[in-house]
Amino acid sequence: MVAGVDQRRRISSGSSFEATAGYSRAVIDGRFVHVSGTTGFDYTAMTIDDDVCAQAHQCFRNITAALVEAGCTLDDVVRVHYYLTDRSSFDTLAPLFGQYFARARPAATAIVCSLIDARIKIEIEVTARREA
Repeated sequence: MVAGVDQRRRISSGSSFEATAGYSRAVIDGRFVHVSGTTGFDYTAMTIDDDVCAQAHQCFRNITAALVEAGCTLDDVVRVHYYLTDRSSFDTLAPLFGQYFARARPAATAIVCSLIDARIKIEIEVTARREA
């Protein structure tokens, strides 16, 4: 056990879907924080904007909330996966990604795929490393 670091703890966004699908918004495992694929839903209102950039900003707000609860920030992210429904949106989104990860510069992968809900245009998954 790393001194002062929880071995394993789950973080919830409060979404009922987490219990239904059997997952957590994030899991702290030692020094690592694994944040589940996060969409652009505003979890308090359960609404989602139609614009892909607005969705991406909301994804980052949702991810940031989980990371803060875990004791870290976007600057601690070491790995990111972007799931996009339209490859043409990458050129628009890349500068936005660069703004959020200007300091962290994590290893990154972008994947074009279908997502579980037709309203979702982007999903972002990150892994962060907490300080000892």
